[in-house]
Amino acid sequence: MTQTPKNPLHGVTLEAILNQLVEQLGWDGLAQRIDIRCFKSDPSIKSSLTFLRRTPWAREKVEALYVQQQRR
Repeated sequence: MTQTPKNPLHGVTLEAILNQLVEQLGWDGLAQRIDIRCFKSDPSIKSSLTFLRRTPWAREKVEALYVQQQRR
């Protein structure tokens, strides 16, 4: 029986990912690392979640940043 590598995103909601990144980096830090307007102009969890759920490339960047932050 082979084991697959553990997926760091398994069981973690997008909202939890975003909340943790905002807590760690703040909105300014998040906007510096990922150039998305919803992080720069009047940011909120609700508006960011709406955008990220509709925009796969942006969600992938946020998830990749989360994984990178978890490895630190």
